[in-house]
Amino acid sequence: MKKRSIVLAIALAGLFMNLTIRPKADGWVSIFNGKNFDGWKVTEESPGTFTVQDGAIVVAGPRAHLFYEGPVGNHNFRNFEWKAQVKTMPGSNSGMFIHTAYQPSGWPSKGYEIQVNQTHTDWRKTGSVYALQDVKEVFVKDDEWYTEHIIVQGKKVTIKLNDKTINEYMEPDSISQGKSMKKLSSGTVALQGHDPKSKVYFKDIQLKVLPD
Repeated sequence: MKKRSIVLAIALAGLFMNLTIRPKADGWVSIFNGKNFDGWKVTEESPGTFTVQDGAIVVAGPRAHLFYEGPVGNHNFRNFEWKAQVKTMPGSNSGMFIHTAYQPSGWPSKGYEIQVNQTHTDWRKTGSVYALQDVKEVFVKDDEWYTEHIIVQGKKVTIKLNDKTINEYMEPDSISQGKSMKKLSSGTVALQGHDPKSKVYFKDIQLKVLPD
């Protein structure tokens, strides 16, 4: 009887997981439960930079990164959409990485960073495809929630803020044919803790896998 109970418990757990990650009718699925970091993996350096408060991920502390390692798409996406509600505090800097992979320390060596920054001293502002196609204008305000929406389709990356397209980057063939890890390929997504003076909030984090 004990063996049957264990098998049943495992089956129910698997069923529950499938239900919790089932996409909505429009294809979107939540990848953050608002309670803890289930499905996510933080770097070994400064893991305390990331906490959960009132249904949001709070990023405040030394450099660190939080990578999605959950079951949706086996955390390996090629074409996809990713969006979150974001709030930056004055002078803060963060980022949303795409096509990246977990590493225990340092700045992610794989994939692209989509900038999160309204008033930090870095001139590359929110919506920049960092150091590749940067945005100098500021479209949203500190201390206010806004939606940052990233669409990756083929060699094209589109960034929308509050449903307004503010950046469209088309990767040249010369980059994708090289050996650099800073290119579109496939991978997971990640959030950035930039520096001890920055404080940024993320909530309602959702992802939609698109056809290859």
